Amino acid sequence: MSQTQNGMAKGNRLAWIDYARGIAIILVLYRHIFEGITRSGVDAAEYQWLENANIIFYSFRMPLFFILSGIFIAKSLAKRDLSGLIRNKFSILLYPYILWSFIQITIQFALSGYVNADRSWADYGYVFLYPRRIDQFWYLYALFNVTVLYIIARERLKMKVGAQLVLGAALYLLSSYVSVQHIDLGFLYDICHYYVFFAIGELVSNWMLDQTKYTIYSSWKLFFVLLPVFVGGQWYFLHANLQHGSTLYVEEYQPVLFAVIALTGCASMLSLSFLLQRYDVLKPLKVAGFHSLYIYVSHVLVASAARMALVKIFGITSVPVLLAICLPLAVVVPILLYRLAMRCGAWWLYSLERPVPQKVATIKN
Repeated sequence: MSQTQNGMAKGNRLAWIDYARGIAIILVLYRHIFEGITRSGVDAAEYQWLENANIIFYSFRMPLFFILSGIFIAKSLAKRDLSGLIRNKFSILLYPYILWSFIQITIQFALSGYVNADRSWADYGYVFLYPRRIDQFWYLYALFNVTVLYIIARERLKMKVGAQLVLGAALYLLSSYVSVQHIDLGFLYDICHYYVFFAIGELVSNWMLDQTKYTIYSSWKLFFVLLPVFVGGQWYFLHANLQHGSTLYVEEYQPVLFAVIALTGCASMLSLSFLLQRYDVLKPLKVAGFHSLYIYVSHVLVASAARMALVKIFGITSVPVLLAICLPLAVVVPILLYRLAMRCGAWWLYSLERPVPQKVATIKN
């Protein structure tokens, strides 16, 4: 069978997964780069459409990452026992989180007169207690914590996926309550908020990994059925948040509706990913998805350096131009840095586990 028939990319990877991760990481980069530009003092008042896009993309990108991770949890446990999987997640999630957080904080500390972040010695402690204060890195810490707690509940407490969903739903509603009450739970908030999406990932895993159903998932009919639901949800999410002056209004004050909007957004992106796999197009997006972790840890440093050079040296202050330059650089440069590190034996920058050589998609494919 060809790749478009069985969904397998080179190296026995599922192409739709890399496409989905590619979509999610691009949306993450868009938000971080756009907000970095606006916080730097560049006037973005005339580009409301870019801010609108920033709000819309916020509704489903992080739930999508957690769902994708949950989809593979059963397969991961089939390959490793509980302690082995926890060690693996420590190596590929918690270790790079700590290392790159300290690297970024130190660089921002040293360049405090040039960057947006106002760092102090306390920020090193925030890495463990208040990760949201350390820019983008909170996601890796949250995914590690959610994964470890989930597999312990699954393997030691013998909690089936239904019970995990109930627990996740309760924690999710708790996260909404503490947000509305302005109670800062630190790293515990992200566990509460995203546990349910991880559980949803395991719930749908058998269906999503059943290749006999891929013709359904990659059909234009499914895509166009989901499209009006997706558009309607995003329209409401945008206008409700704009009306209340907060990107977080729907998420905090209407958590059930936000979950529905997030899930329809995830379903639409997965449908799009299967279509991309079917036609084997936009291969650079698949490459970005494969390298999403490596892009994630260093993109802020790359984008910040590019923005400062463009603004301070070349005098470029157009927000669309800055986005058009910084966004591709924030994808390509981290991938090149990762590949250079692998060639130089510096794999320890990204994991405590020495990587296993494998064939991956490249931009030249």
